[in-house]
Amino acid sequence: MTAIPFKENTVIVVFGASGDLARKKTFPALFGLFREGYLSDTTRIIGYARTKMGDEEFRSRIKEHFDLRDRSESLAVQFLKMCTYESAQYDKPEGYQKLTDGIEEFEASRGVDRPHRLFYLALPPAVFIPVAERVRKYCHPGEKGIARLIVEKPFGRDLATARELQKKLAPLWKEEELFRIDHYLGKEMVKNLIPLRFANSFLHACWNNRYISSIQISFKEPFGTEGRGGYFDSIGIIRDVIQNHLLQVLTLLAMERPVSGDAESVRNEKVHLLRAIKPLNKENVLVGQYARSEDGKKPGYLDDETVKPGSKCITYAALTLEICNERWEGVPVILRAGKALNEGKVEIRVQFKETKNGIFSHVSRNELVIRVQPNEAMYMKMNNKIPGVSNKMVVTDLDLTYSQRYNKFYIPQAYESLIRDALNDNHSNFVRDDELDISWSLFTPLLEYLEGPDGPDPVPYPYGSRGPSQLNGYLAKNGYVYQGHSGGYQWPVTTPEGAHKSKM
Repeated sequence: MTAIPFKENTVIVVFGASGDLARKKTFPALFGLFREGYLSDTTRIIGYARTKMGDEEFRSRIKEHFDLRDRSESLAVQFLKMCTYESAQYDKPEGYQKLTDGIEEFEASRGVDRPHRLFYLALPPAVFIPVAERVRKYCHPGEKGIARLIVEKPFGRDLATARELQKKLAPLWKEEELFRIDHYLGKEMVKNLIPLRFANSFLHACWNNRYISSIQISFKEPFGTEGRGGYFDSIGIIRDVIQNHLLQVLTLLAMERPVSGDAESVRNEKVHLLRAIKPLNKENVLVGQYARSEDGKKPGYLDDETVKPGSKCITYAALTLEICNERWEGVPVILRAGKALNEGKVEIRVQFKETKNGIFSHVSRNELVIRVQPNEAMYMKMNNKIPGVSNKMVVTDLDLTYSQRYNKFYIPQAYESLIRDALNDNHSNFVRDDELDISWSLFTPLLEYLEGPDGPDPVPYPYGSRGPSQLNGYLAKNGYVYQGHSGGYQWPVTTPEGAHKSKM
């Protein structure tokens, strides 16, 4: 693959440069783009934060998290020379004025007549607006150039706060200048959903309620809050994962075909899909909170000293959506996510209807499984005759495991992919204001119920388990038919890590 660098002399400013997000995700992503030839060596990258340190200390800190593959040490040295650091307050004008002076000096030395500046807010939500205001006032190049602002989630904690955030951002930054980043939209298998659906006629033809019986999108983490419960306690798993990551995946999985490939056509169809979702049924939700592991070695959520005693914070949730349109009417969509589970995995599972009549009415259902992470893969569970003289049927699969098929390809990390899109001014994989509003409209009533005085107590489940013991019953009630190892099917081990493709 031939890498084409971006336009030259772009200035990228990362606010919150001393924080974990910037050090572990943002700067390693920028280095990854540079390493692969997708970022020009004329780019100027500036870290901005309150922590006092010099350029060399800053460079040493961010380098710790670089992926130094295949002789890239020399590239890291070259990249770090492109990086500088400014220490200043977020609420005082002096730091922004000094920052702009440095940017303009750099652009003047390069003869830049149309500035291109990207500002990345790797910051807590409390300082989004103060920083956005001052960047607009002091650092925006105005009509003579291009400025773009990347904002990290959370975009509010409910409908009211999301609207308040948007109300304050809208007068400062046009929608075309804003990039609300949800890193799941940058994952390879998520970005592949549109090509998979609309470039393959055999899938497109059966992608409807005539053939599909249920859809699941699941997110599993094998660890708990690990001392960060005080932060998670005010958020919970629905805000953290389901309202944003999993819902965004669903929009791409279920939307209608866009009229074109441009960003607004894609985002229009995502909005149409969101508008077709029924209000969430608060009675049809399974919520849980992890307790101490069965062997007593792993602490429960309430054992975390940063968590308030008796907290009802939800660390596991399964809920079912209904889409009211011609394509999906009657197909339950189950979104489920949890912490402190038996494995780490993000997966899409599309289960097809059973074969009801004829000589093969007894066979297992087909399933298309898309593993988003780890070890990207797609496979279709299918029925096949056992080789030889027997006529017995067995479940097998059509398998596309990326580590085998595409082992020589560069697959970017999610943040690499999305920063590249922002630099190219491609909004396709970013959340639009009306998308955000509708998604919070869906989830806010449910959250108010769950967190209110009449909300249910979360069901305890052991650290390291599959989740609440009621999960199988919940899935069955909502249309998923669990087939286990029916038909002699064995989950194949296809990666060096020994990662099984699919356990419920």
